[in-house]
Amino acid sequence: MSYREEKYLSFKKSDAIPKLDYLKNMSGDELKELFLEVLYDGIHGFCFSLYEEGQKPGDVITIDQIVKRISIISKHSDWVRSFSCTDGNELIPKVAKNAGLKTLVGAWLGSDKEKNRLEIDNLVKLAKEGLVDVAAVGNEVLYRDDLSEDELLEYIEEVKEQLPDIPVGYVDAYYEFVQRPKITDACEIILCNCYPYWEGTDIKDSFQHMRQMYYQVKNVANGKRVMISETGWPNKGDSLGNAVPTQQNAMIYFINTFLWANDEDVEVFYFSSFDESWKISSEGEVGAYWGIWDKTGKLKY
Repeated sequence: MSYREEKYLSFKKSDAIPKLDYLKNMSGDELKELFLEVLYDGIHGFCFSLYEEGQKPGDVITIDQIVKRISIISKHSDWVRSFSCTDGNELIPKVAKNAGLKTLVGAWLGSDKEKNRLEIDNLVKLAKEGLVDVAAVGNEVLYRDDLSEDELLEYIEEVKEQLPDIPVGYVDAYYEFVQRPKITDACEIILCNCYPYWEGTDIKDSFQHMRQMYYQVKNVANGKRVMISETGWPNKGDSLGNAVPTQQNAMIYFINTFLWANDEDVEVFYFSSFDESWKISSEGEVGAYWGIWDKTGKLKY
């Protein structure tokens, strides 16, 4: 994903917020050791990267492929997040549950109403089968301008009515929940994406920035549960403003994120689990390098 510059909300540097600058002074080996310590201690959740080399959204994925990747991330995570309920994505929650993971399951909504109906119906079906812990009705629909706010609200209300015992929310950039109170009010759980990289933030300020994104949402959530549904840092590709994708920066961001998340009991899904080459077409080279594991399933750090 990427953010529109005119939508950015204010970010203020503050010496009162710890920057964990000591990470910048670590040797490469020391940084890798700390990264592995955080990873093997376990994190809240990973966004599930479904597609292997040569695959893209719309391709139908087999259960064997899902089992292989879930078996890797389940050793290091309590939750997994899926993005769709069609084309094989509907198999992810079952495999995840069999591996002992909790699930944030998303219905992918767009401008195709027939496809939206299939996504919603499948999400409800999976939930009624006991495979959904949190239901996400749409992902960045407002950011892409695929649906109006009113159309999205109708889908959210429909799913809430059909799933009274499961938290129902919507995923989008953090600022959408600040600027769209109707959406925030409709959600039973707030699912916000927080990406300092896409706002051109230097790695030394990225932790502060991500934390401020989260608390801007907390401040308008009216006491509702807030999850960071996506955050991450790429290790390769073009820089964006002061945001530079390197292996060192990606490890620093991961470590900062989960040391903070553990300290403050924040639920964070890291984006992403595996590199996916198809993203180059929409995000440039950097789109293919957000994973903790590479496209073959090898741990990168």
